Amino acid sequence: MTTKPAAKSDSDGKIPDRVTATDAALNLIRTLKDIHGPVMFHQSGGCCDGSAPMCFAQGDFKTGAQDVLLGEIEGSPFYIGKAQYEYWRHTQLIIDVVDGRGGMFSLEGPEGKRFLTRSRVFTDAEWAALKDAEDTKDTE
Repeated sequence: MTTKPAAKSDSDGKIPDRVTATDAALNLIRTLKDIHGPVMFHQSGGCCDGSAPMCFAQGDFKTGAQDVLLGEIEGSPFYIGKAQYEYWRHTQLIIDVVDGRGGMFSLEGPEGKRFLTRSRVFTDAEWAALKDAEDTKDTE
């Protein structure tokens, strides 16, 4: 599923994407997939590269019980650590790309680009739709 930045407000109860990407980021993801095959993302929680979206060839980064799958961008899974998810759960992550050197382990580095996470707070209507979806999932 290709995701793009969501419309600003959804009063119709539509469930917004938790993670989206700008056109520039989608183009870079396509380039990386052409070079490396399927890719995946993990929003790093700090340490060496700060908190940044890291891009890996699928299977090169092992996810575990403490990782949350937020969604997909350009068909690529996007994960975040559970603790960081709890802190950011009220926001939509918007993955963008800028010129510069990214994380040393992230695939976009040699392209002279780096992925960047921007965010926006969900509207009250979007938050209600997300909570309803979570409540429904919990009762299934």
